[in-house]
Amino acid sequence: MKTKILLVDDEQDIVEFLQYNLEQEGFEVIAAYDGLEALSKLNQNPDLIVLDIMMPKLDGFEVCMQIRSTYGYENIPVIFLTAKSGEVNEIRGLELGASDYIQKPISPKKLIARVKSNLRKRELVSGDSRTPSKIKSGPLSIDKEKYLVSIDGLEKIFPRKEFELIYYLANNPGKVFSREILLRDVWGTDVYVVDRTVDVHIRKIREKLDKFADLIETVKGVGYRFKSVE
Repeated sequence: MKTKILLVDDEQDIVEFLQYNLEQEGFEVIAAYDGLEALSKLNQNPDLIVLDIMMPKLDGFEVCMQIRSTYGYENIPVIFLTAKSGEVNEIRGLELGASDYIQKPISPKKLIARVKSNLRKRELVSGDSRTPSKIKSGPLSIDKEKYLVSIDGLEKIFPRKEFELIYYLANNPGKVFSREILLRDVWGTDVYVVDRTVDVHIRKIREKLDKFADLIETVKGVGYRFKSVE
């Protein structure tokens, strides 16, 4: 069965160009030309979404928010592909739960590499039989198969990349990881993201952990570690 990519952009020539190249790589492409159409095509069960930001009807940020609040689509990889530049926009996109942020223009080969990388990272958590399906540490319980995090018995939704990051740390309690290592192992070597990306995701995770935020410790000048809890 082919991997499905939902490609969303209001510029038809961009959609047709990228669709051709993605299909040449063996992907099945579902095209949408505005935010509302994108949401209406979620029922075709895409495996990954490439999403423009500046679009009519609903912009990409709003679409991403609605995707993340839709049951069954909380953890689908979303890649922003946009001409909207600037660190503020990139941070906003990541905070909304996007797994990647790419500025136009980009060559089809680079886009395809980023698509493949994000699909591989999805398997990092959901498909690796060598890692435990469930982690229990103090008040925290993580279910890899269901993509669920329970904190003191209360279930909370974590966007895909936040989930992968807390799972990675919790699966290695007491071990300190630099930002570079976290970027490599959670985001992938062929995806360009900055060190600040890790900090943004850690901050969002700590907000969700609330009174248990100290489960993730900052080691100054080094990186982060998950506190070992009996």
